[in-house]
Amino acid sequence: MGIEKWIGAGLGWAFGGPIGALIGFSVGSWLGNDKQPKRLQGGGSYDTRGRRTTVFDFKASLLVLTAAVMKADGKILKSELDYVKRFFIQNFGTEETKRDMLMLRDLLKKEIPLDDVLNQVRRAMTIANRRQLFYYLVGIATADGHVDEKERQVLYQISNYFGLSIQEFNSAFASYKPASDVSPYTLLEIESSATNEEVKKAYRKLARKYHPDLVANLGPAQVKSAEDHFKKMKNAYEDIKKMRGMR
Repeated sequence: MGIEKWIGAGLGWAFGGPIGALIGFSVGSWLGNDKQPKRLQGGGSYDTRGRRTTVFDFKASLLVLTAAVMKADGKILKSELDYVKRFFIQNFGTEETKRDMLMLRDLLKKEIPLDDVLNQVRRAMTIANRRQLFYYLVGIATADGHVDEKERQVLYQISNYFGLSIQEFNSAFASYKPASDVSPYTLLEIESSATNEEVKKAYRKLARKYHPDLVANLGPAQVKSAEDHFKKMKNAYEDIKKMRGMR
């Protein structure tokens, strides 16, 4: 093991907790590589009250937790890698994605101290940022059309640490299925027995909880992602209104 890797890990731990240690380990590996990327984009540090999460903080968490979810079932699938690559290109551009995929390659070889990582994310990020991160992770697990039980268990563990309810957990999975295969009530995080007034109240609550402005600190790509997700909930609400003849 090259000393550069351990230097990178030490610096990461000092300045960015367990996530920084893992990312630093990967960056350190580039120091001894003749083909190393020229520079690492981004910067910033976690705010313990979750108010200063930067795009770089979010991306670092994405990479580490991406590795944890992909490793959960003991298989690294091409469909998952393709999903991750598309997501990173859309959000961070082609050049940054090349570096990020090298970093992910290193992370997939590492043991991820998941409890420590999740504790750091929970302390550092707002609940809105954690929800956005969780929906992306569910997308990885569903990329091949099948969610392995071990993947589901890891995602359930993540959702618990993130402070998400079982309704939010189920809604996240439902959002990746065809509308015809999903109950609109699941997307609205309510039971089908809810009254008309409860349906309206649930929709108003979701409109506040998932407002794109809440993830504006993560950049325009994440705002767009939040808008797309909320659109599915709005469509579910309209479907329920039609079924019930609500106004």
